[in-house]
Amino acid sequence: MLAPPIEIAGNTLGLAIGVVQRVGQFPRRFRSTLDQMHLTGVKSLMVVLFVNFFIGMILALQLGYELARYGQQEAVGFAVAVAMVREMAPVMTAVVLAASVASAMAAELGTMRVQEEITALDVMSVDVTSYLVFPRVVAMTLMAPILTLLASVVGILGGAVIAHAQLGLDFNGYMRNVYDSLSDTSLFGLPRSLYASLLKATIFGFAVSVVGCASGLMAKNGASGVGNSTRSAVRNSIILIIVLNFFLGKLIYT
Repeated sequence: MLAPPIEIAGNTLGLAIGVVQRVGQFPRRFRSTLDQMHLTGVKSLMVVLFVNFFIGMILALQLGYELARYGQQEAVGFAVAVAMVREMAPVMTAVVLAASVASAMAAELGTMRVQEEITALDVMSVDVTSYLVFPRVVAMTLMAPILTLLASVVGILGGAVIAHAQLGLDFNGYMRNVYDSLSDTSLFGLPRSLYASLLKATIFGFAVSVVGCASGLMAKNGASGVGNSTRSAVRNSIILIIVLNFFLGKLIYT
């Protein structure tokens, strides 16, 4: 019962270590990394922004109604900004990337595995980790914090729409509360919440891409194996995002 999960975890951890060991090969893989950054970032941008815009609206709507019961609806800007920047933007962005990009990585590499293209690369002494995995992992690791930053902004603006339309709050007052909630600075002069958000997003991007690639490389048994690897990539990525989010939050804020 425990053998498959342990094998998957071991292979994924080994792949992550292999990617880190090949950081010096980045100049050689620069062009392919740019291509993967386009696939990961640009093609996922609209979905990420759309999802997080509505997340911001939902937060403002629910929190605003509850705060209004106590006459504190003006504080909705604080609540939405903190919730979006600290938690919702990095987590929801990572979930979208897991569902759209990590699944595609698993399907692509899984197809190559079952069609023995990866075996052919091994026979030709091509470093599969450097050639196929490294650009994908680096691309998502770099693009995840950028997408998360944009998602935070859009989510806060989504909250502003609801704060004005449903709660009757002034936009400038809402944005002042947002600014005040993010005024505590940390490393590099960044607000602590924003620093935590970008750190989380970077780690999520690395973890999700490694899981997606590892799932694809472990595919077997033809077309059904590719489907299983894709499903495994999304499932394991989302579980890992949630677990990492708890421990990172505990590490950063305690």
